[in-house]
Amino acid sequence: MRIPNITVRQLDNHNEYLECVRLQHDTWGEHFTEVVSPAIQMVSQKLGGVTAGAFDASGELIGFVFGLTGLKDRKPVHWSDMLAVRPEWRGKGIGRRLKLFQRDEVKKLGVDVMYWTYDPLESGNAHLNINCLGARIAEYAENMYATDEGSILHAGLGMDRFVVRWNFDEERVERALRGDLQLDNRSLQTPVVNTNESGEPVDAGLVDQPVIRVEIPVNIQRIKTEFPAMGPQWRLNTRRVFHYYLSRGYAVESFYRDVKTERCFYILKK
Repeated sequence: MRIPNITVRQLDNHNEYLECVRLQHDTWGEHFTEVVSPAIQMVSQKLGGVTAGAFDASGELIGFVFGLTGLKDRKPVHWSDMLAVRPEWRGKGIGRRLKLFQRDEVKKLGVDVMYWTYDPLESGNAHLNINCLGARIAEYAENMYATDEGSILHAGLGMDRFVVRWNFDEERVERALRGDLQLDNRSLQTPVVNTNESGEPVDAGLVDQPVIRVEIPVNIQRIKTEFPAMGPQWRLNTRRVFHYYLSRGYAVESFYRDVKTERCFYILKK
């Protein structure tokens, strides 16, 4: 999807860096403690980092992405640390365009793989990362960032994260970017290992089948607001399940959102 009159480019002046700070607070809350300052935004770009924004036709910053380039196992890699899009622009492909711009910038430096993290309970992020970008889940990190960073989005759930690996040259990635990453419908008939028929989290016995499904809420933030006790229950439930299956050679193959039932599933294959 391509939205007309949207420009994506590196931020290049102090006013734009300040606007990026405001967008961070608007996204994660006024008490968010991990804000990337204007100085770090500027300096990072001098050392191969990316601080890029998406601007609408009037020049307003509607989204941004920030990341750092370094070495892992003596090879250049990029860590995408933050991405945010204003609510009224979400679902329009802005996040995807920011990621593709970031990829193109770091490829100029000889980077061919990018890492980042996201909350496994956030269905929108799962859809973007797995279905739209074709990224792989490399690791489940329990309480990766220790505290909720003062963020309204993170509060009440702990900071468990999926570590994502995006290998630019992987054939799966190319198919995802072309929109050809098709779901095997047979996967939709496989066992759901962590919820009951009503979609409520339960600590059921975990089956060893070649393909299984792990359910998450459609909107974990709404659950936190309307059913506060359910948020931690979903976290502990999925933490147990992902630890179990990923440690036994399963991998996240795809992510599925059922529009009719309003239920979401990760599909894991052994």
